[in-house]
Amino acid sequence: MIINRNDKSTSISTQLDSLISASKISTLTQGMFVGAISDNFDECIEQKIFHAEIVDNEKVAAETKAYQKIPQILSFVNEQGENMMKQKIESNYRQIKADILHIVGKEMERIKNDPDLQHWCSKNN
Repeated sequence: MIINRNDKSTSISTQLDSLISASKISTLTQGMFVGAISDNFDECIEQKIFHAEIVDNEKVAAETKAYQKIPQILSFVNEQGENMMKQKIESNYRQIKADILHIVGKEMERIKNDPDLQHWCSKNN
């Protein structure tokens, strides 16, 4: 907030400096967390930055034990144990390009054969 003799103005900075230093975060152990809370002009919060620890390790352990393994939906490893992800991506890319060329070709032919739309195609196509 800036106040001078004639005026008072409020500005909001969008600069994203770290409120909690990286060195503080890097020293945290499991169960500890840090954060910052924002407030409103008319609802000020005095303590905006916090550093806390989860103290109920038994509940955390019980929750962790109940976790289910994330199922593998797709594997890029073939029968010989080779990772084929790059090849699969390249194959999908080529298929998408071919599909687009096919769709464009069909639409161009449809437009050329429609008397109401023929004027959109040049004589050279």
